[in-house]
Amino acid sequence: MANRIFRSARGNPRTITDRAVAGAYLPGTAVFVGASTLTQATAASGGRLALLGDQDFCSLFSFAFSIIEPLMTPYTSGQNGVAYLLKPGDEVLWAMAAGTYATGQELTISSGGRLAAAVSGNIVVAHYDQGSATVPAGYLADVCVANRYTKA
Repeated sequence: MANRIFRSARGNPRTITDRAVAGAYLPGTAVFVGASTLTQATAASGGRLALLGDQDFCSLFSFAFSIIEPLMTPYTSGQNGVAYLLKPGDEVLWAMAAGTYATGQELTISSGGRLAAAVSGNIVVAHYDQGSATVPAGYLADVCVANRYTKA
């Protein structure tokens, strides 16, 4: 099955799979990598940042043969997560905060590990990498990981 979170064509990303998530977190959201847990990031600083991968192993058939969508299935607290360690230039699918975004817009981490428009003083972690749009909270958008910097 194709990877839906890490979208770069250049090699395989480094992942961390031996840490339990500390809550019910959705794939495509930012987490901090701790000694034994992955905790939801709500800011760009405060820990070793990673992006939570989807649970492609959870695509199970349920009643009436409908498929459970791994991108919308939250991890269960205590379950081992798959976290991608990102590098500048990586193209990924990341959950967005509700808002209007333009191609190339600077993004920072907000509540729930989602990306939001960066304002002066925020740490920029990515750039919006698709057509300008107004999106609802949780919308999964293509972004390009930035070499972190503080927005002027």
